[in-house]
Amino acid sequence: MASSLERAEKDCPFCSIAAGNDPSVDLVCAGKHWVAFFPLEPATPGHTLVIPRIHVPDLWSADEATGMELMSAVIKVGNAIQTALSPAGMNLISSAGRVAEQTIFHLHLHLVPRTEGDRLGPIWPEDAELAAEVRAELLAQISAECEQRP
Repeated sequence: MASSLERAEKDCPFCSIAAGNDPSVDLVCAGKHWVAFFPLEPATPGHTLVIPRIHVPDLWSADEATGMELMSAVIKVGNAIQTALSPAGMNLISSAGRVAEQTIFHLHLHLVPRTEGDRLGPIWPEDAELAAEVRAELLAQISAECEQRP
């Protein structure tokens, strides 16, 4: 894995946080390859972001080692949130691209503790069924792509 100095973006606010250059950030915890902190505008109390120390634009740009490090960190931080706050549930959210509401183009995973009636509300649309023929075509396309990847 490249060092944070080798893969940092000059104007990326999350690269600055990962390097320890933003004293205004409430750091939750950190590891060698990742940092967890509270966002400035949390969706719910305890909402925490987990980011890699290296600059990676989004989850689909991450290499396998970065993905494994981040998932390990998410489990550690998520368990800490669960123990400390006892939420009724928790969402793990990663957005990639503007249409998916990504606003900072440095990979970040949101751990969002949930309670009944919180201000976030439902995250899935009602009546999200697909026609059988559309589902079958999507299955064939995605399965074919999966078979071509290591």
